[in-house]
This record gives sequence, C-alpha cells and structure tokens, in this order.
Amino acid sequence: MNPLLDTSSLPRFDDIKPEHAEPAIRQLIGEHRERLAKLLDGDNIGSFDDLVPQLEEMDHELSRVWSPIGHLHSVLGDGGWREAYNNCLGLITDYSTELAQNAALQRAYQAVGATLGDAEAAARKAIVEHALRDFRLAGVTLPDEQKARFREARQKLAATQARFEQNVQDSTDAWHLIITNSERMAGLPAQIVDRARREAADAGDDGWRLLLDFPTYHAVMMHADDRSLREVFYRAWSTRASDQADDDQWNNAPVIEEILALRHELAELVGFDNYAQYSLATKMAADTDEVIEFLDELATRTSDGARAELTALTELAGHALEAWDTSYYLEKLKERDFSVSDEVLRPYFPAEKVVEGLFGLAERLYQIQVVHVPGVSGWHDTIQYFELRDADGRPVGGFYADLYARSGKRAGAWIDECVIRKSLNGDTVLPVGYLVCNFSPPDQNGLSLLTHNDVVTLFHEFGHMLHHLLTRVDYPSIAGINGVPWDAVELPSQFMENFAWSYEVLATSSRHFETGEALPRDLFDKLNASRYCGAALAMLRQLEFALYDFRIHAGYDPDQGAQILSVLEEVRAQVSIIAHPSFNRFPMSFSHIFAGGYAAGYYSYKWAEVLAADAFSAFEERGIFDAPTAASFRREILEVGGSRDIMQAFIAFRGRKPTLDALLRQSGIDIAA
Repeated sequence: MNPLLDTSSLPRFDDIKPEHAEPAIRQLIGEHRERLAKLLDGDNIGSFDDLVPQLEEMDHELSRVWSPIGHLHSVLGDGGWREAYNNCLGLITDYSTELAQNAALQRAYQAVGATLGDAEAAARKAIVEHALRDFRLAGVTLPDEQKARFREARQKLAATQARFEQNVQDSTDAWHLIITNSERMAGLPAQIVDRARREAADAGDDGWRLLLDFPTYHAVMMHADDRSLREVFYRAWSTRASDQADDDQWNNAPVIEEILALRHELAELVGFDNYAQYSLATKMAADTDEVIEFLDELATRTSDGARAELTALTELAGHALEAWDTSYYLEKLKERDFSVSDEVLRPYFPAEKVVEGLFGLAERLYQIQVVHVPGVSGWHDTIQYFELRDADGRPVGGFYADLYARSGKRAGAWIDECVIRKSLNGDTVLPVGYLVCNFSPPDQNGLSLLTHNDVVTLFHEFGHMLHHLLTRVDYPSIAGINGVPWDAVELPSQFMENFAWSYEVLATSSRHFETGEALPRDLFDKLNASRYCGAALAMLRQLEFALYDFRIHAGYDPDQGAQILSVLEEVRAQVSIIAHPSFNRFPMSFSHIFAGGYAAGYYSYKWAEVLAADAFSAFEERGIFDAPTAASFRREILEVGGSRDIMQAFIAFRGRKPTLDALLRQSGIDIAA
C-alpha cells in the first residue's frame, strides 16, 4: 500500500518517498470524483447531514495525504520532493477549483442553507455561508469559457507562486562567504563562529564559511563589528532572487509580474476591480479604504517616535547610517543605555529549557499537559513529537517540532496542519501540527542558545499551534485556524508573544547553560526597559511591508504592469525614514505575499497585533495567570475556529471592540502623538 494513503495514524515518514506522492494524489482525487458524482446523483440531498459530513470527510482525507507532501518539500533540500510537490500542486489546484465551480454542488449547498433556521447551530451556518462565498469567489456562475479561464489561471498562479519560493530558496542556498581573517569575525556570537568553522572544515575550506540562513544573517547584522561584512551580508540578503544577486538565474522580477497579472485577472473575472478587493472578501476589513486608513493612521502616530530613535542611533554611531548599520547600533544602544544585549542574554536561553518553560506556561494557562513522545518517526534526527493532553490525561492533539536551521529548509518560522480535527459520524480524529523554526543548530555538545528574539518567535508560533490544537469544532473546514479571517489568524500568535516579556514566565523558561541560574531579575528589568528601544522603527518597517503589499495589489494596472520597484519607492517615501540603497530588491524575496497566504493581507499582522495587545491587556488587568481570564480566552478565541464571527468572539472575551491604544502603549509609542 502507498504509505501516503495510510491515514490510520501519523504519517509514516520513514516510509514515504517522493515517488509515492503523485500516484497517491491521483488515486484519491479519482475516488473523490466518483463519490461526489454519486452524492449529487438524484434528489437525495434534503438536509445538512445528507451533504456536508460526506464532503468534510473527503476534504479531510485529501488534506491528510497532501500535508506531508507540502511539508517535506518545505523542510528538505531534496530535488525529488520539489518535483513531486510541483506535480501534485497542479492536481490539487485543478481539483479544488473544479469543486468550487461545481454548479450542482453549489445548488446543493443553497438548498441545505434554506433548511437552516435561526435556531440552527452556528457551526452549520458558518460552513454553508463559507462554502457559498467560496463558490462565488471561484466564479461558479461564470459562462463556461470564463470558468475554464479562471481554472487555468488559478492553476498557473499556484505553480508560479511555488516557483517564486523555490527561487528564493535556491538563491539563498547558493550563497556563502569564506573568511580567513579572524579580525573580520569580531563581535559575532561564539556559536555562529563555531558553526562557520565547522561548515568550512566540512567543505574543505580554511577559516570560516558563513551561510546566508537567517540565524547567520541576523547575527552579522546585529553583532559584526566589521562594517564591510555587514554590508556584504545586507547586499546578499536584500538581493536574493533578483537581478542584483551574485547569480541572477533565479531572478523573481518576471515571476512577480506574472503573479500579479494572474491575480488581477482572477479578481476581475469574478467581478472585483482588483485583487485587494478580492482578498478582503475573506477578511474582517470592510474595504480597501479601511485598510489604507488603518495603516496610514498607525504610520502617522509612529513617525515622530521613529525619527527620534534614528537620531539617537546616528548620534551614537557618529556618522550617517546606512541600512546595514541600524540593527548593529540599535544593539549598541541597548548595551549602552540598558546594559543588555543578545550576547548577555543568550547564555540563559538554551533551546531545550525555553521549550520546557513555554510548555509549562501553556499547561498553567489552559490546564493541559505537553508530553514528549519518543520513537515517533520524523524527517530529520532533530525532530521531536509532543502530545497535548487534557487535565485528566486524555489526548487532545499532537505536534512535531523542527526547530533548527539547515541547508535546503525554507527560511522563517511557521506552523502547518498535519491533521485537522474532525468528529463526524461518531469518528473523532485529533489534530496534529508541524512547528517549524530556524534557530541556530545545536553545537557538538547538543547545545543551541537562543536570542530573546528567538524566544519571542517560538512563543508566537506556539500560539498558532494552540489555536490549531485546542479547537472544539467538529467540522474540519472551520476547525482550528480554518475559516478564521486571515486578518485575525495572527491574534493567538501575537497574543502569546506577550508572555515572553513576563519575568514570571522567563524565570521558568531560562537557565544559564554553565551555571544553571535562571535569568536574574535585574537582567530581566534591563531587557524589559529595552523593549521599546527601536519599537517605532520596527513598527514603520512592518507598515512599509503592509502598505507595499496592499498598494501593489490594489493599484495594479494591466497596461502598466507590476511596477515592482516604483511602488516600493513611493511607499518608502511616505513611511520609511531609513535610506535604502539602490541595489535593494526586497520584493524579490517577499515570500509572505508572493508565495504565501498574505497577498493583500500582510496588514493582518498589524491588525492582529491590535487585537492581541488589547486581549493581553485583560490579563494585565487581572493577572497574567488569572485562571478565569485564560479559560475565557481559550473558550471564546482558541476553541471556536471559524464557527463564529471573530469580532463577536473578541467582544465576548474583552467586553468591547478593540482599540489602537493598547498596541501603541505596548510598543512604547506616545498615544497622544
């Protein structure tokens, strides 16, 4: 039996091979087409239970088979998995569009919707409403010729977005720098230096071999005393997959042109003026003006603070700053004003201890247990599997943890669904997820020391994981993060970040790797005092990304093309106060919007931050471990998935709608500015 088709338990990662992928997907789609035809044959659909559970079962089964394929493509530098993924992506995209354009299926949902009265369960109503919306967004009522074009364009878009991400990965992996002069390594963390020495020895090189993975890039930009080294890394990072890269064979400029043209065409085919409007059909924001006004207001209220921060950095440096200087001098400013830095903090954050403390926090908040389960097969020898159990020891779900950077693994940090929760027809399947980060790999002693920023990242991703695992919704299409508006999906993750700034939490999430001492209170106080250092500059940077994303989609004109760099220049002229060199090609590696799910939705990070800051302020008012508040957050936010309007869910937890003030206060930005 094809191991991918064995969905009786966790994926059989020891057995799954790239050659299993396409046959499994083809077989399953073929079987589902037959089952759907039989389901829609005749007039035997009269109620919700006649239709929806069967479709939910099929979607769940296909998701379980497709999930390991997409996941292994992201975490393994394997050409076989890339080919398998690309081949299957076309099949999956074609089939999902076929379903969304099935007029008979749409009529069946409409008929079911007509049977749901006011007293019907909210989850059932949500499923039907979401389905009917998705039929409309896929052009179910279009003439056949336009339907066919929508389907063709959507399939081409999926393949082009995958090519974008693969170009970024290849361009990143192809770059390295050999250093033989030890003076150029001054200031870099010991574990970065040690790893570079091992990389050089493994490659047969002298000195140090620095890669372009995020831990190395981040360390160089923050700590390298050699300004020219920072410039080299900045240039390499900001020109990945562009015409300015050392090797331009992976230039994403034409790929972006194709992506934006296809998105615009898809939006127009189903009656929208642009892709930004199309994107908002599944989000909280009412229209494009509301998004732009939200971002503009945040930028206005942040700009004065950012200018003050830049002035302080410039005075410290004693010269005008380039883009590769700001992170370095921000770290120096923290050292000078707060006597704290990454390298002072890092010894207190061994990855294993941080993970232990994070799990302890989740246990305390939500009355659960997080238990390591040995012997579960994975895709790399650093993978661990954990199970969530309730207060009585009953399983709730589980997840794989893949925490460390390696060649071929996609950059960044994320969670993904392995199995979505389902409880239909007396059969309950518990949720399983993938938790993926790119921290510095363990050294020869098995030790990986995290920065505090890494700690925040881990807390963030675990917030997503809890959202996935703690759902109580029985229908997969609206369980966990499914069916949640994209501009609210970051609420649980941004919320969880706040606990990484609590001394009570960090005291149990830290242990000096030599002395065993927890993070001292005075050192935490310095860290906390430095929290606002650079916050306004960081806010403007994220607003730059969000405005660029939204404007390049909302303002796209087929006659003029993407105008990739000119739109970026306009946005930077409005909100950025840091000069960017002419060679900067940031959009060519902006995977969130050109390969991920954040197209015309990157603003979601900021909007969700507003929700999260306001939600956390309830814990600040009542105590961050307050049991009733945590129980309410779990019940109203984490458990409901897409079964409930998210604004109503927020109001049920907080007692009112969110405001900007909590975020600005949390960021140390003057509310009156």
